[in-house]
Amino acid sequence: MTLDSAVVAAGLVFLFVLGAILGSFANVVIARVPEGRSVVTPRSACPCCNTPITPRDNVPIVSWLILRGRCRHCREPISARYPIVEAATGALFTATGGWALATDQLGLLPLLLVWCVVGVALTVIDLDHHRLPNPITMPMLLVTPLGLTLAALIDGVPDSSTSGWAGAGMGAVIWLGVIGVLWAITGGRGMGLGDVKLAPSLGATLGWLGVGSAAIGLLAAFVIGALVAVVLLVARRVGRRSAVPFGPFLFVGAALAVIAGEPLAEGYLGLFSLAA
Repeated sequence: MTLDSAVVAAGLVFLFVLGAILGSFANVVIARVPEGRSVVTPRSACPCCNTPITPRDNVPIVSWLILRGRCRHCREPISARYPIVEAATGALFTATGGWALATDQLGLLPLLLVWCVVGVALTVIDLDHHRLPNPITMPMLLVTPLGLTLAALIDGVPDSSTSGWAGAGMGAVIWLGVIGVLWAITGGRGMGLGDVKLAPSLGATLGWLGVGSAAIGLLAAFVIGALVAVVLLVARRVGRRSAVPFGPFLFVGAALAVIAGEPLAEGYLGLFSLAA
């Protein structure tokens, strides 16, 4: 399907704005869900003076820049994390939309956009609290098959025994099996239960693209996690017994797998065929 460049550009701009708006909601989730508070009520307020934030001061990215990072009422600084989360989510939406257009995977786009918001929120929460809360991970067990069903209705089921529904099932089993076993044999010290609950949803999403993508995503998460851990150890930012949140690496690995999982898997298998 060929689209006019102006239409594509407008669509990508729309995705950035939508992502920034949902990134603002992700900020609410990040602040409230770990504390067990509602993400609906009460209205967002300044964390210092508790003055409710008016709509003009709640425009993603823009309001923070206009106010120079300070509350309009008490003039206390407001963390730069808020616009960073909004901008990051907007950028992820734009990049994901561009990928969907380039690969003709528009049916999968809604589910991937949900994962962008969930991934940003869970990454920050895991870095802050070293856990992946059930109110975010558990709904994805339902959202993921619904999103894959939508992809099947719009794009059709991939014509391969290692992708589509078969790939999604195998991807879920691979991710849940590996992460679940690691959680069990380490007694929860090497892997959190939240990672286990997240695994089948992420694995199924990648498996829809291909079992190779699911395998590459999981492998990449462990490789990147190990490299970062070594760097932190060398820099003496953590000790040998320090807990390092693994959720962010799962999302980085998944993102890499979406972009290049199948080519990397095929290239890896090609090395064995050459050797044979």
